[in-house]
Amino acid sequence: MTLNILIAPSGFKESLDAEQVADCIAAGIKRVLPDARTIKAPLVDGGEGFTKALVEATGGTLHPVQVTGPVGQKINTYYGLLGNTYYKTAVVEMAAAAGLRHVPTELRDPLITTTYGVGELIRAALDAGVERILVGCGDSGTNDGGAGMAQALGVKLLDSEGKQLGFGGGELIKLKQIDLSERDLRLDWVQIDVACNWHNVLCGSQGVARVFGPQKGASSETVEEMALALEHYATVIKADLGIQVGQLPGSGASGGLGTGLLALLDAKLYPRYEIVMQYLEIDRLLPQVDLVITAEGCLDSQTPRGKIPSEVARRAKRYNLPVIALAGTIGQDAEVNWQHGIDYFASILTYPCQLQEAIAEASTLLTNASEGIGRLLLVGRQVRHCTLSGW
Repeated sequence: MTLNILIAPSGFKESLDAEQVADCIAAGIKRVLPDARTIKAPLVDGGEGFTKALVEATGGTLHPVQVTGPVGQKINTYYGLLGNTYYKTAVVEMAAAAGLRHVPTELRDPLITTTYGVGELIRAALDAGVERILVGCGDSGTNDGGAGMAQALGVKLLDSEGKQLGFGGGELIKLKQIDLSERDLRLDWVQIDVACNWHNVLCGSQGVARVFGPQKGASSETVEEMALALEHYATVIKADLGIQVGQLPGSGASGGLGTGLLALLDAKLYPRYEIVMQYLEIDRLLPQVDLVITAEGCLDSQTPRGKIPSEVARRAKRYNLPVIALAGTIGQDAEVNWQHGIDYFASILTYPCQLQEAIAEASTLLTNASEGIGRLLLVGRQVRHCTLSGW
């Protein structure tokens, strides 16, 4: 009997995109089970690959543009125009302008990185005459609350002397006044919908600075400095705009970009899969398979908080399907994922190595690990045969 396997992974940050991950898993499985039917459904969650995935799914087009990168350098990137839509719709991926991969390791300081390029991408979409903009939040290298993005679109963030703030989340502690009088008028006529991690909030003990700051190069002292600056940012937003953002779901997405989009551009925030699954629908594939394999760069206690493996497992369990997850690394308290539909997980690393080596060898490591999963499945098939034979 043919084994039908749905491969529905995320990408591995700074290494493989979701399509490449799916290809590696399928190749590894096929080494052992050449007769298996593998269905590849690479997924995105608003981070890297969001624009290309939605453009491909709708028959849209990519449009190159040069913007300001997160450390002030010029980078060549793109936005997308979706196909087959009633309203002319652009898709903007914040990671394409301000993602962690655009921040060299030696320059990773979230006090100074900026989302200015995200605003430039939005401005390019406005120049194209769009009526709706989808913004994907994820894989950010910034922690500026969307301040740079807003400044690129004419919003003035002023200090006590009436001067514009400089780049970076560290500047927010100086914020005295928010002036929207010169904000790009075209924003009033465009619907902006944001796909973000609904679990991420701006402030507090679980605020974005404390949860994700270390991943972006922040020391413990820097984390507290960022947290204080974002608390102050939220206070000024409440005073000037009347919006309470500190604990709002999604407000902490992409280093607080969710807050900037909501409060300064009047965007609407959505749990990311409400947006993504409109275009990347795996539910119709699940009834066709016997097993689901998913993957992510790191599997840990944060995975159930809106990461792709957890979402895939949640949907798979509607059909009582077993779920296997592969990861670059297995982090702290990863066992919690057993309570969220993942039946087995494993790291692709088989020997101690440095991060950069793991990134460079990711395709080989993932393919070999998938071969190992295939061999386990082969053993399971043989055990089942022995059981049916009366063994």
